[in-house]
Amino acid sequence: MHKPYSESSDQNREPILAVLIRLFAAPGRVLEIGSGTGQHAVYFSSDLPHLIWQPSDVAENLSGIRAWREEEGGENLLEPLELDVRTQPWPVRAAAFDYVYSANTAHIMSWAAVQAFVAGVGRTLVPGGRFALYGPFNYGGRYTSDSNARFDAWLKARDPQSGVRDFEAVQALTSEVGLRLLQDIAMPANNRVLCWERS
Repeated sequence: MHKPYSESSDQNREPILAVLIRLFAAPGRVLEIGSGTGQHAVYFSSDLPHLIWQPSDVAENLSGIRAWREEEGGENLLEPLELDVRTQPWPVRAAAFDYVYSANTAHIMSWAAVQAFVAGVGRTLVPGGRFALYGPFNYGGRYTSDSNARFDAWLKARDPQSGVRDFEAVQALTSEVGLRLLQDIAMPANNRVLCWERS
């Protein structure tokens, strides 16, 4: 079975893991949204054995995630779930997860999809649950680096509805669904991990 590969997933996994060890410290269930190749799911579930890791993605990416899981996954890595954030309702129970994790997703979605994404996270988390979102963000309507500006131009040339999101706009969405910002953590390559907690 073909195992897809993302170089960036290998490059960013250790810094992200160092953050998740702190943010997702208590035992619980994690829903990963947009698992992509499945590399993060395998790596994080292996290094965080106190967590039950539920990968998910749109249908066309599931076979690759399965290939990684079957070859390298442990018992705490579940069969990938088909999940398109724009489809309502999501195929998970309300308040079913202690944690939600997603990497490099908000900037490749339309804004309407980001709105549906955040609303779904709000329904999915238990009270006190945490949502960690990794990727590039603008602050005060400004890019944090020249490389992020170039990346945003590339994204919009590929899909005009995508692009690096404004932190303040995402923060407003999370507030509407009962999430409060817990931490905003600087990461390598001009990325951030934003973490919210469900009230």
